[in-house]
Amino acid sequence: MSQAHPAEGGASYAGAGVDIEAGDRAVELMKEWVKKTQRPEVAGLGGLGGFAGLFDASALKRYERPLLASATDGVGTKVDIARQMGVYDTIGHDLVAMVMDDIVVCGAEPLFMTDYICVGKVHPERVAGIVKGIAEGCVLAGTALVGGETAEHPGLLGPDDFDVAGAGTGVVEADRLLGPDRIREGDVVIAMASSGLHSNGYSLVRHVLFDRAGMSLDAHVEELGRTLGEELLEPTRIYSLDCLAVTRTTEVHAFSHITGGGLAANLARVIPDGLHATVDRATWTPGAVFDLVGTAGKVERLELEKTLNMGVGMMAVVPETSVDVALTTLADRGVDAWVAGRIVARGDRTTGAELTGGYAR
Repeated sequence: MSQAHPAEGGASYAGAGVDIEAGDRAVELMKEWVKKTQRPEVAGLGGLGGFAGLFDASALKRYERPLLASATDGVGTKVDIARQMGVYDTIGHDLVAMVMDDIVVCGAEPLFMTDYICVGKVHPERVAGIVKGIAEGCVLAGTALVGGETAEHPGLLGPDDFDVAGAGTGVVEADRLLGPDRIREGDVVIAMASSGLHSNGYSLVRHVLFDRAGMSLDAHVEELGRTLGEELLEPTRIYSLDCLAVTRTTEVHAFSHITGGGLAANLARVIPDGLHATVDRATWTPGAVFDLVGTAGKVERLELEKTLNMGVGMMAVVPETSVDVALTTLADRGVDAWVAGRIVARGDRTTGAELTGGYAR
């Protein structure tokens, strides 16, 4: 029997722009970084490159009634800054923060994470750099990176274009679940400083600074003390282990991750009916980058506040008796935190949270 051969000049996957060998090379390069994220529950259970990541759930026996918490997210148009600067090992910190800091809000311990990297063309070293950043972020969050997917989409994305997304899982004891049900009138709102813009509002930031102000990424900005690109790529602070440390040392009623929608809207998500959070702007000064965006784009304060974090990346709601211990715990972990507000009766207010006064200068 004769063997069939592809016709000369016939189509192939490689000819369509998908390089399987480059993908395999990327996997080999990222293995050393993924290995650094291992927790005891995943050690020895398969390895990178399998169809599914494994986690030994029997190791959760310390939980009497474990509730699994899950979240998925990306980092938005911040990836375009990374692409333009050719810096790929920080965007992963942003991804882990966006996913795992959503999970810790309910008091859950991060367990494991998977990532999805979509590229126009696989550049092995570039993909490995992205995964390196994700792995480093996972270590900071105390979570294992158990798998992921790198997809090559030629024709849909340009050769240098990429996007990242991730999903994570955590666990919390049922009777220690944090949230609106625990919050009481008289509770105190503690703010934790952000590292900068984090990973939200970049469509506005890019429009203002590039399209309207005509700034360039390599321009040194005196008020920032570094180039614009360096400021915009500052990794998102990962609060997961900091928040868990506070829950272990004192009573916490709720956390709020300040992401898309701004501070008031995200804080309102954990405030129950009948109560209201007031946050005093005078308790902190937003970083210079927020003033830069506002000034360059003539953006009104309320528009900035519903788009950017304004210098606060996470908030905790605690009883008055927990304030000192919470602040000390965070300070010992290098987190700049302060009392920013209170929980009061809602009265005739129509929203769950509001900012009052003016920012400190």
